[in-house]
Amino acid sequence: MGREACSQLQRTTQQLQRFHLSAMRVISIGPDPSLAYRPNLEKNEHKEKEEYRNFEHSEWTSCNHAQMGMMDAIMSLDQLVDESDPDVDFPNSFHAFQTAEGIRQAHPDKDWFQLVGLIHDVGKIMALWDEPQWAVVGDTFPVGCKHQNSIVFRDNTFLDNPDDKNPSYNTEYGIYEPNCGLNNVLMSWGHDEYLYRVMKFNNCSIPEEGLYMIRFHSFYPWHSHGDYMHLCNDKDLRTRPWVQEFNKFDLYTKTTDLPDVDKLKPYYQSLIDKYCPGILKW
Repeated sequence: MGREACSQLQRTTQQLQRFHLSAMRVISIGPDPSLAYRPNLEKNEHKEKEEYRNFEHSEWTSCNHAQMGMMDAIMSLDQLVDESDPDVDFPNSFHAFQTAEGIRQAHPDKDWFQLVGLIHDVGKIMALWDEPQWAVVGDTFPVGCKHQNSIVFRDNTFLDNPDDKNPSYNTEYGIYEPNCGLNNVLMSWGHDEYLYRVMKFNNCSIPEEGLYMIRFHSFYPWHSHGDYMHLCNDKDLRTRPWVQEFNKFDLYTKTTDLPDVDKLKPYYQSLIDKYCPGILKW
């Protein structure tokens, strides 16, 4: 066995050791197999908190859970395997670097795009702070208007949802005006919206296109199926192709060939220092 092969074997062994250590701490609260059924392509110990969830999500948008740098937040996802994703059975931290590296190869001149690939799922850190995975991962969709057919499990998961029977909410526009803009639409809560709020709260300088990728990459009914276009304004329409471009790397860079994270860290830390430096409030 050559020296290069031995080095690769050693790196892989270290990565697997890291995986097995982190797997002992994986947050795993109920499957949400949304990606497996997308048309195109444990015991709950926190019941009281779930029963009093509110639309403002003030518990999270105040960003008072922790203070840490972005790289530390990314690496904390060593503790998380996303159960909504049938393509990945390893910690989310590896998916972060895989996505970033795929974008880096295709878009070497867009460092902000590469950084978005790295951080796009960091909002899943909520699952490490006792938020159940069903409220963190999976696809997102607007509330307050008709649920479109492209929503995963649309036919059998909204049967007892009172909004579906409320004439104020179950029409095409519901509580919204035509072309009001997605910025004025209330989305189902998840890791997309949380990380977007963290970025805004900490005045991070990622371009608007990148913020759209972060905020709407799980909004498959919109960017992959063309639904809810009647709520979009010109800005949404201009930015949608960027979200679609990002989606290619989010979906198709997942592989069991795990990246050498320690080797990649210095480069991506430089991007973090450029766009979202220092200690952030979460």
